[in-house]
Amino acid sequence: MTSKYPDKKIAIVTCMDTRLVELLPAALGLRNGDVKIIKNAGGTITNPFDSTMRSLLVAVYELGINEIMVIGHTGCGVQGMNAAEMLELMHKRGISEEHIILMRHCGIDLDSWLHGFDDTEAAVRETVDLISRHPLMPSDISTAGYIMDSTTGALQPL
Repeated sequence: MTSKYPDKKIAIVTCMDTRLVELLPAALGLRNGDVKIIKNAGGTITNPFDSTMRSLLVAVYELGINEIMVIGHTGCGVQGMNAAEMLELMHKRGISEEHIILMRHCGIDLDSWLHGFDDTEAAVRETVDLISRHPLMPSDISTAGYIMDSTTGALQPL
């Protein structure tokens, strides 16, 4: 029987890629209740006050996490993602230019917010650095980055 407290006291930040749904737990030998897995597009943190960072702080202070793994993967769709292309897709789906202008007027830098990363390894390293240096993250939390092969599940530490 599992509880809300992860047995292994580990939180994993990873990508929402569908290939990782079964591959990641199998590659790490994880079972239900072992870890907290936080998924988002690209498995990275782009803002020190986004929901992923908030979830990590909850995991540390409320759920007893003492280790954080940031796991990127090969062939990530966020690598090379282009903000201009995404905005064009939004237009094609009916989002008006007026709404885009409103977002920009409210101070949202859509070009940065919707831009992917150029290098998965660098993006994982930046996320590990952001977590490790976060002013609310205690210094005794171990944080490390990895790249997972999306086909084999092999995990390479950075």
